[in-house]
Amino acid sequence: MFPADNYWHADIRSLPVNAHNAAWMSAMGSASRKLHPDFGPSGGAVPYGIPITVAPAGTPRVAVAFDYADESDKIPYPLGAATKIEGGANSGGDMHAIVVTADTCELFETWNTNQSASGWTAGSGAHWSLSSDALRPNTWTSADAAGLPILPGLLRWSEVAAGHVDHAIRFTTNSTDDSYLWPARHAASSSHNANLPPMGARFRLRADFAIGGFSPQAQTVLRAMQTYGLVLADNGSPWYFQGDADPAWPDALISQLKNIPASAFEAVDTSGLEISAGSGAAR
Repeated sequence: MFPADNYWHADIRSLPVNAHNAAWMSAMGSASRKLHPDFGPSGGAVPYGIPITVAPAGTPRVAVAFDYADESDKIPYPLGAATKIEGGANSGGDMHAIVVTADTCELFETWNTNQSASGWTAGSGAHWSLSSDALRPNTWTSADAAGLPILPGLLRWSEVAAGHVDHAIRFTTNSTDDSYLWPARHAASSSHNANLPPMGARFRLRADFAIGGFSPQAQTVLRAMQTYGLVLADNGSPWYFQGDADPAWPDALISQLKNIPASAFEAVDTSGLEISAGSGAAR
């Protein structure tokens, strides 16, 4: 999931607390809220979460018509009958499609993804090489409001089960500022208010939060939140964090993750990580 020096893999334990920490935490209702895993068992035919499709070598690529074509990568996408769509086809939700090509390690992401007799359409679409730190053009959205890739910020059951999560986790809140912090590329708000968190703001679980009473699997997630943190990537419900749509997520783990107080987090100043404005490589 991108090079080892990429922002998503940056260890933020030693970063200073952001000067806007108190205001941002207050704006997100942190004193009374708990984290909410936006994935897990649902009992339905479509697993709850954002699915990941691995397209085999030679998967045909097709044209996609975008609503926001001026900020979308207008190239053929490896979409087809095997492509998994968040919530299922015609679900009416965000309907993200996250596709990785097995032969070329490219990442394709679309939002509001639909297929009809006339072809594929989406609200927006973005493309990355998973071996590159290159960012999208500045001010461009992606399938996420922040202009960031979704895939590297998804908590995946396979990594939690293996006991090792090596990246930050994507999350949302309902009110954001009309600004963004590197490496985010885009904002999605009409509010000019520095007391609201901007896209790309990063939060870590404080080191003094006791994780010993949690299950080993929950501790794996909590250590990742302490080491790599959460990245604000889209507008949505406050303190909802995203994971993959895997039917194997245990109910007991999801229940434990719902008991993490938002007040145990703090915003960090990530400005010292930036090497170049056009690159996701981090110090």
